Amino acid sequence: MPGMVSMTQPIQQSFNPYTENGGTILAIAGADFTVIAGDTRQSEGYSIQTRYAPKVFRLTDKAVLAVNGFAADGNMFVKKVRQRLEWYRHAHAKDMPIRAIARLIQTMLYARRFFPYYVYNILGGIEEDGTGAVYSFDPVGSYEREACRAAGAAQSLVQPFLDNQIYFKNQTPAAGTAFPKHLPLSTVLPLVIDSFTSATERHIEVGDGLEIYVVLARNSTALAGLQSLRGVQEVTGTNDGERVFVIRRDLKKD
Repeated sequence: MPGMVSMTQPIQQSFNPYTENGGTILAIAGADFTVIAGDTRQSEGYSIQTRYAPKVFRLTDKAVLAVNGFAADGNMFVKKVRQRLEWYRHAHAKDMPIRAIARLIQTMLYARRFFPYYVYNILGGIEEDGTGAVYSFDPVGSYEREACRAAGAAQSLVQPFLDNQIYFKNQTPAAGTAFPKHLPLSTVLPLVIDSFTSATERHIEVGDGLEIYVVLARNSTALAGLQSLRGVQEVTGTNDGERVFVIRRDLKKD
């Protein structure tokens, strides 16, 4: 009616282009190898969109990238990183070192800081000196080199376990002994499988399948034990010396 003050509250309009698609990734660096793993479930809320959505991708024979968060952003980001690495390969007739790949990823993420890729990246592989390396990133490009890192829906469950088993947090060595600086591959692989098995039991967004990528330095002592495992497939692309293997395991599907 004329003269009456409207009591209607203002309506806020919002636009959110992101979503969370679950899943978990992790990486562990050894003396001459690196293990990068991720589950294959892609979900949104209580709905499973697909039971096979890989989160771990081979970039070169020295580098493997795991992505987690918004699946569409993750897939597009991996595509763009691979494109940049292909340009480098054509220009220099060699693969980009993993330290340079880490800096490249940092630059690409920071360039999109005002509309970021909603993905948490973990880069694992072999440095030029033959040692294992893990680089973890936040969505806007901050990164650091670590011995191990987990990310994703079950990060709060997996990371404390890795801190205890890899960094030996809250453990005291026996008298006259010291904890090893690096664990052997035969010890790391069961830790990775146990991490995802326990995360699957406690978290609905983790499950279905597990893909474990193992990057070995040339002349790695871990090669003999790795080839004897069930379901190991080599995905090495060149003859430069480094080798990449993938191990697949089933996880709970409920």
